[in-house]
Amino acid sequence: MIPFAARMDRLGTESAFEYMAKAKQLEAQGKEIIHLEIGQPDFATADFICKAAYEAMQAGYTGYGPAAGLPELRAAIAEYIGATRRLSVAPEQVVVMPGAKPIIFFTLLALVEPGDEVIYPDPGFPIYESVINFVGAKAVPLPLRESVQFRCQPEELRARVSERTKLLILNSPHNPTGGVLMPQDLDAIATLARQYDLYVLADEIYSRILYDPPHHSIASLPGMQERTILLDGFSKTYAMTGWRLGYAVAAPAIIEKLTQLMINSNSCTCSFTQMAGITALQGAQQPVEAMVQAFRQRRDLMVARLNQIPGIQCLTPAGAFYGFANVSQLSLDDRALADYLMTEAGVAVLPGSSFGSYGAGYLRLSYANSLSNIEQALEQLEQAVAQLT
Repeated sequence: MIPFAARMDRLGTESAFEYMAKAKQLEAQGKEIIHLEIGQPDFATADFICKAAYEAMQAGYTGYGPAAGLPELRAAIAEYIGATRRLSVAPEQVVVMPGAKPIIFFTLLALVEPGDEVIYPDPGFPIYESVINFVGAKAVPLPLRESVQFRCQPEELRARVSERTKLLILNSPHNPTGGVLMPQDLDAIATLARQYDLYVLADEIYSRILYDPPHHSIASLPGMQERTILLDGFSKTYAMTGWRLGYAVAAPAIIEKLTQLMINSNSCTCSFTQMAGITALQGAQQPVEAMVQAFRQRRDLMVARLNQIPGIQCLTPAGAFYGFANVSQLSLDDRALADYLMTEAGVAVLPGSSFGSYGAGYLRLSYANSLSNIEQALEQLEQAVAQLT
């Protein structure tokens, strides 16, 4: 057999899809599974957004478009980011991509050389570490600790910066913990970024899924807009995961490089999807507000029930739609426990260690499911955990 390129051995995966596949296998065998593993809103895309896509198809938006995105969507995004992040943004500072993952990939390809160091949150979205390793850089984990609500600690960040550090990845609101960086955190991080001349990839894909604190972007701080690649998209906010529509906002020179990578890979993002994106940004926001309110109710139910189960503790997340429960007191490690809960309790969750070494001893439970399903899942989970003691 012809060998694969060695770099493929450095490429990881996203555990949510692995566990969802396992759950689907069990379902095919007749077992009922309640899905709390996948990070996908269970709401339908709003009808007026779907209608906009259909009308765009009828109007001829079915061919190639500009690699950086349709001018009208880039302008709409620039206006939206300007309003929500209190920034002055030109359309030339926006590039549209088929989802948010290409932004992670292309940012690392454009900025990072083999041997450079990239600091990323741990626990964190697994694709960060995967792509850092793939491009030949050194992945430097930044611990996020339960004792400080899973917020980045500037002193720990400073200890990990070296002369080889090129990029810092931030994610707020955060997957998998639901933690949110406060203004004082961002001020301290921005000071370090300016002092050590770091680029920052600010993953703000959950920026609209917040329960109490308003969203703050590091890009809005003095001297940070030109060194920040702001990542956002439509998947979470507008329940458009399958539409594959994300975007980056950055300095024009960076946008030029990201566009070059788009030309060499995807050519462009689907045109009628982009037209629907304009409608999502400029149309009624009530569906977003209703979804977040539903997530708040589910969060409160999940956290309260988890904390009633002996051996489990869970902080109340400030954003996103995940509970990150501490299960370190139980007799099984988090991976074995996740497998046990799927096979014995019929509940699919993710082990915290799949998000990095500092996630060991935790489970991530998505509350992007109905209140009744969450209640039933936690009843089954509690019964299964009781059998361990």
